[in-house]
Amino acid sequence: MFKVLKTKLKDVLLIKPEIFEDHRGEYVEIYNKARYSRHGINIKFVQEDISISSKGVIRGIHADKKTWKLVTCLLGRFYLVIVNCDEASTKFGEWQSFTLTDRNRFQVLVPPKHGVAHLAMTDKIIFCYKQSTYYNPKEQSTYKWDDPRFDIWWPVKNPILSKRDALGHYVD
Repeated sequence: MFKVLKTKLKDVLLIKPEIFEDHRGEYVEIYNKARYSRHGINIKFVQEDISISSKGVIRGIHADKKTWKLVTCLLGRFYLVIVNCDEASTKFGEWQSFTLTDRNRFQVLVPPKHGVAHLAMTDKIIFCYKQSTYYNPKEQSTYKWDDPRFDIWWPVKNPILSKRDALGHYVD
């Protein structure tokens, strides 16, 4: 049964899609505008991307001021972290983690001003996300995965990082 659950972070939703299984495999509807609208999710998505990573890779923490994202795991298992990156908010720095897998098929809806980061926990993951705005790197902020203001618990000590994610940078 399709479920939409609130999380401890305002406007961040955990979505549990319906999974149909039989002797041939499974079928999962990962997005249906009418179904999502019935649950109050009326976001117009304009771009969809995938990111493929190997075990031990952390991507993020990436945020911007405008974009809603709908995150889905297509292959493997990853540890997803959502962080309130609204520096004007009294809730700045609050975070929550989720484990998304190709078995549970959970999705997370992430509002603007919230950072997204994920750690690949299996040999290969495919991370899929819909966005409500077109990607614009000039409007994105990157916070370091181990930013002490967030005190995020990660199930890894020495992740594989891009230069951008290792250094972090902020866009005003």
